Amino acid sequence: MIHLKNQSQLALMRDAGKITGEAILAAGEAIKPGVTTAHIDHVIRTYIEKCGATPTFLGYGGFPASACVSVNDEVIHGIPSQLRVLKEGDIVKIDVGACYRGYNGDSARTFAVGKISDEAARLIRVTEESFYEALKVINESARIGDIGHAVESHCVRNGFSVVRRYVGHGVGAELHEDPEVPNFGAAGHGIRLMRGMTIAVEPMVNAGAAAVYELPDGWTVKTKDGSLSAHYEHSIAVTDNGPELLTKVD
Repeated sequence: MIHLKNQSQLALMRDAGKITGEAILAAGEAIKPGVTTAHIDHVIRTYIEKCGATPTFLGYGGFPASACVSVNDEVIHGIPSQLRVLKEGDIVKIDVGACYRGYNGDSARTFAVGKISDEAARLIRVTEESFYEALKVINESARIGDIGHAVESHCVRNGFSVVRRYVGHGVGAELHEDPEVPNFGAAGHGIRLMRGMTIAVEPMVNAGAAAVYELPDGWTVKTKDGSLSAHYEHSIAVTDNGPELLTKVD
């Protein structure tokens, strides 16, 4: 069931989204060679709790940390660790959720650790661009397939592939709500967007093939061919005036 949000609910989602976005910025400021992924997680949890919110991911389905921190060929759901030390040239994906007064923000971004390769920089750029290509088509007359088509078309044009096993989703009182929002699809197909819908659009883009696999830890997802992967996500409200980014603060 799709839960349409009224104005008071959207106001709470803006608050949750602001905290989520600011937590990602705090994490970004802490990212540098020599820092552990556990430290990044600590920065995020501390910021969220300081704002009077709770880290949505902590304990979600048994996840053991406040944020997903995924490095290089790790696509999503990387578990922060004191043993994982960031090094020059890495790219690191930070995925954060914050719950404030019963509503959630969900956002992700890929950061460079020091100087990175030209290929890695282009992957990060194209992934972010694909999100904004999708944003252009979001309105009350659009369909879910328009979003996925916009994301995939941009990525494929640039020689990259989108992950198909994992998709975006509705977001609100629950972290994951209906509808699913794939990063692929046919324009003009799927559920029609409606005013009051709140969705998380999150391109997950690989430099190589789209195939992925899950590690034995039950969480971390990696590219099957070992290629780099990037991730970019915002929570979005569908409004009379077009899409509203709920988690963008920079």
